Amino acid sequence: MINGIIGIKKGMTEFFTESGEVIPTTVISAGPCYVIDKKTIERDGYNSLKIGYGELKPQRSSRAMAGVFKNAGVPPLKVVKEFKDKEGKYDEYNIGDEIGVDVFDEGDVVDVTSTSKGKGFAGVMERYGFAGQPDSHGGMAHRRPGSIGQHSYPGRVWKGIKMAGHYGSKNVTLQGLKVLKADKENNYILIKGSIPGPNNAYVFIRHTSKGK
Repeated sequence: MINGIIGIKKGMTEFFTESGEVIPTTVISAGPCYVIDKKTIERDGYNSLKIGYGELKPQRSSRAMAGVFKNAGVPPLKVVKEFKDKEGKYDEYNIGDEIGVDVFDEGDVVDVTSTSKGKGFAGVMERYGFAGQPDSHGGMAHRRPGSIGQHSYPGRVWKGIKMAGHYGSKNVTLQGLKVLKADKENNYILIKGSIPGPNNAYVFIRHTSKGK
């Protein structure tokens, strides 16, 4: 069975356990995904499944991908993701097959990958939590980063210095998250805690051994 699926983050809610405990929960609408390509060791040098999710208008699909979707017998899809098969467990799938949330069960531990919220250009206090400089007695550099230079040697700014710049909008993976519920009828997955990205962001969910 494939170890992952593509979904959309729908938002957050509360999950109540039988003992009355309230758990902050992220709701993900996942699947059905479609198998659009299958790679094998004999032909490609490795085993994997390429799956797609989210219907796309035909005119928005490239010619190359339109041919792939047509050969697979599926409609054009927005997001395509390849899941490698290192243990040879994907033989049961064929091109055109549907994959739903039944690949997950309550209590599974997963990794979730998404793109974090973009927050535009930010200074060092917002981006890295710098304390800032004195804000009284004539100080003129309250939110500035301070000195970034060196002595006469090396006479340049080191690579990797924390400075103002684009904040957020990065690929982020959270590991060891617990599946609270997998609603196979409505294609919903409830995951404990928060995950990166805004509502309606595409997410990739994979089985993991972290946190077991």
